[in-house]
Amino acid sequence: MSNTTVVLGAQWGDEGKGKITDWLAEKADIVARYQGGGNAGHTIVIGEETFVLHLIPSGILRSGTQCVIGNGVVIALEELFEEIDLLQQRSINVDQQNLLVSSRAHLILPYHRLAEQWQEMVDSNKIGTTLRGIGPCYTDKMNRLAGIRVADLLEFDLFRKKLEYNFDTKSHILDQIGEDLRVDDILEAYRAYADRLRPHVIETSEFLHQAIADGKQLLLEGAQGTLLDIDFGTYPYVTSSNTTAGGVCTGLGISPRAIDKILGIAKAYVTRVGSGPFPTEMPPDTDEEIRQIGAEFGATTQRPRRCGWQDLFALRYASRLNGLTGLVVTKIDVLDHLTEIQVCVGYRKNGEQLHAFPSSLSVLEECQPIYETLPGWQQPTTEVQNYADLPSVAKGYLDYISRFLDVPVSAVSVGPRRRQTLARE
Repeated sequence: MSNTTVVLGAQWGDEGKGKITDWLAEKADIVARYQGGGNAGHTIVIGEETFVLHLIPSGILRSGTQCVIGNGVVIALEELFEEIDLLQQRSINVDQQNLLVSSRAHLILPYHRLAEQWQEMVDSNKIGTTLRGIGPCYTDKMNRLAGIRVADLLEFDLFRKKLEYNFDTKSHILDQIGEDLRVDDILEAYRAYADRLRPHVIETSEFLHQAIADGKQLLLEGAQGTLLDIDFGTYPYVTSSNTTAGGVCTGLGISPRAIDKILGIAKAYVTRVGSGPFPTEMPPDTDEEIRQIGAEFGATTQRPRRCGWQDLFALRYASRLNGLTGLVVTKIDVLDHLTEIQVCVGYRKNGEQLHAFPSSLSVLEECQPIYETLPGWQQPTTEVQNYADLPSVAKGYLDYISRFLDVPVSAVSVGPRRRQTLARE
């Protein structure tokens, strides 16, 4: 592993980033999360135990690894402390030595969640969010006057003033929501949160700069996926942060020159949660079959994921946006039973083939996928222990993906456990 490696989603999220980050973290000194919030659901299986992480970086399950929540992450403190408590109940140590939180990270307050729930309830054009207040928190961050950071919480008089300002400016929204939300109740709860959080808080950018200078091994972890990026995803059916490689630098405060390797994580097929265009969505029967075999239900919400054939046209777009140096393909075992596999190699609209991934949502909704049909391997892969021992047809499928993207396949996952990740030397 190079000194600084980025691990990010190359599709619509849920690609298995948590598992791959945990796998790579065996040799990492630091794992840092650079964007998103508690809407992430990174699932890691260790032996017979399953861990689902929402805010804490996926390296927390490796002893001796320091985890960093960067300034680009938005934090609901009640969720963070609940996650810490659940890990400690399962004998996973989490303290101020192995979990560090940026003083510049913004806080999700109770009114953020209420506002998002109200918007999804009354708006006919539903985006399908996780209703955790993440979008409204990022909105307040960009508003500048309304955003409240970790550093503000630790100066409690300043926190009080900002909270009162927000209640005044959001009074019309809170009145419409009809919830009995009171400033004094929030102040009481957050005074206790401030005391508990304080030992974890540092200037994480400075910490990471020193770690890079010291030659430590860093893993930089993203949430969601490239096609959900606020700028380059299928807007408005996106998340509220930059999920792409550019978000690493702004979300952690490091230079692009510090990054050595960018690994994209992609399933052997594609999934998407919530609303929005999905060109390669499978027919209902196949969709349900793949969903059941692949256990395609949201780790955070348990919502069923929509399943589609591998979309190489979109994946090439993601590869170019991020400058991928390698690709990890997950869940190839889910396709073990298929006699044929469809692969999308382009989009066509009104008989014309598109040359670039469209920015227009209406264009994307009207696109028809151009498929190539590849043979299935019809052999089980879950017990394969070395990349070289995969069925030759499965390796051919991976080679096809690699050639199309002009990106090497660095590893492949054939199941949820650590031992089921096969590196390609």
